[in-house]
Amino acid sequence: MAVERVAVIDPAAGASGDMFLGALVECGLGAEWLTDLPRRLALDDQVRIVVESVDRAGIRATKVRVLVDGAEEVPSAHSHDGHHHHGPHRHVREILERIAAAEITPTTRDAACRTFELLAEAEGRVHGKPARSVSLHEVGAWDAVVDIVGTLEGFERLGVDRITTRPVSLGSGWVEAAHGSLAVPAPATSILLEGLEVLTGGPVEGEAITPTGAALLRVLSEGPPPEGWRPIAQGWGAGSRNPRGYANALRLWIGEAVAEAARVEVVVADMDDLPLEYLEPLREGLTVAGAVDVQAWAVQMKKGRTGLRVEALCAPDRAEAVSEAFFRHGTTAGVRRQSMERRVLARREMVVLLDGAPIRVKVLDGPDGPRFKPEYDDVTAHARRSQVPALAVAQQAHDLARTAFRQGLTEEQQ
Repeated sequence: MAVERVAVIDPAAGASGDMFLGALVECGLGAEWLTDLPRRLALDDQVRIVVESVDRAGIRATKVRVLVDGAEEVPSAHSHDGHHHHGPHRHVREILERIAAAEITPTTRDAACRTFELLAEAEGRVHGKPARSVSLHEVGAWDAVVDIVGTLEGFERLGVDRITTRPVSLGSGWVEAAHGSLAVPAPATSILLEGLEVLTGGPVEGEAITPTGAALLRVLSEGPPPEGWRPIAQGWGAGSRNPRGYANALRLWIGEAVAEAARVEVVVADMDDLPLEYLEPLREGLTVAGAVDVQAWAVQMKKGRTGLRVEALCAPDRAEAVSEAFFRHGTTAGVRRQSMERRVLARREMVVLLDGAPIRVKVLDGPDGPRFKPEYDDVTAHARRSQVPALAVAQQAHDLARTAFRQGLTEEQQ
């Protein structure tokens, strides 16, 4: 059974760029690649990275400090009022040009550019300006470049198959901005959190997640963790504050999924006015739209009416098309969607000859040995041609496949 390496981000205490970097260092990457990053960004004349071990509520964590001209940026200053700072500013365009020229992989480069574009779009929406006109104070800009590029490169170096995240803490209270106090999360941060699962309440006072942290989660996360996985390593990345009562640190797990798994969308519709003879055209329309499985069963609806509940499973990127197919081929006025974990057995296909006719057979890697499932369409087609019951054809194809499979194993062993 296939094993998938997954990263699980746990931002229960929040998330920021420096917290990501510290957690990555602790997950086995070390610090050498990170301390060399300013050189590869052509910032080594201004930027220096310090990596140190600190205590957060009794937990040892790694703190990464990005020093620009010898000073450390005040957390989140570039996010709430950075464009109001006096002194040199850097437009997002200039930052993207520097990233494009950096000694980093194309994967990291593309993800970093996307992250800064998200930040600029969020700031632009808050202030009613085009994203291209957004600028950051120079200190905050270079700090953010190191945080973002370093985090994205670190995850690429981990070599995981999938990056997931648990709900992120919002924090509580207020933060100070250029024109007064703002409720947590700050406006740009709240925009960047759109689409992520968030956690309210908890012990975190003040801002838990920065705009940089939210933008990184948007780019990195492929959804929630799998239902079944095995932790094999973990690291703690410390935040700047050291409050009493909780560990201000982001935890990053590296794990292995215990079975082959994939995220699927479940799209469901209830209908009490669909004639049963039109259920099959609906099923065909859903399949053409991308559904990998369609089920239907009777349900009791309001006013005592008997109706149908139709459920379609599909890949997340086909959910919109499948939803549209419900409206086109069915009578429903609405659909419900839910993301789920689908765990499947590894499979392959073999072909057996039955009276000279090819019949495809799925071979599933079951926990107690292989399972053989002849393809329904091939079985019924041969049954019609040979005037033999379909069940008998399926059994013969099953036995042929099992024999051929065992012979193949024997030949490999010899």
